[in-house]
Amino acid sequence: MTGERRVTQRGLWFEEFEVGTVYEHRPGRTVTEADNVLFTTLTMNTQALHLDAAFAATQPGFDGQRLVNSMFTLSTIVGLSVAQLTQGTLVANLGFSEIAFPAPMFAGDTLYAETECTGKRESKSRPGEGVVELVHVGRNQDGTVVARAARSTLVRLRPGAD
Repeated sequence: MTGERRVTQRGLWFEEFEVGTVYEHRPGRTVTEADNVLFTTLTMNTQALHLDAAFAATQPGFDGQRLVNSMFTLSTIVGLSVAQLTQGTLVANLGFSEIAFPAPMFAGDTLYAETECTGKRESKSRPGEGVVELVHVGRNQDGTVVARAARSTLVRLRPGAD
């Protein structure tokens, strides 16, 4: 097997992020009732809209369905981005802001994610690393935006680039 070209999946080095580029993360992820109940109970979120089908059926606007936990939705859109953007190149999450959930997710919906690079700069205090600003967007199978979040990350520069 000598001479074969080998590629290891990794995220983007700081230099590879392009401001204004939207990275589409595929495949999507179809959310199940088990996903919602497990995440909700693991995180001790006792909101009845996530766990109690009888209660959810009495609430207007949800067609008797339990809502998917919004933190599961946010975690999943970030998770869908990892292989393409930050696998092995991320140093740290610096923070999230401007988080919004403009439409609900329900079990059986498929979540698709995309990320726009909105800014980047080399770190002044950490040589070999840079701050990358991202906006993650999650859409359901109909293209409806179900989640949006701005995220600031610390990413490694390409080895030997500093």
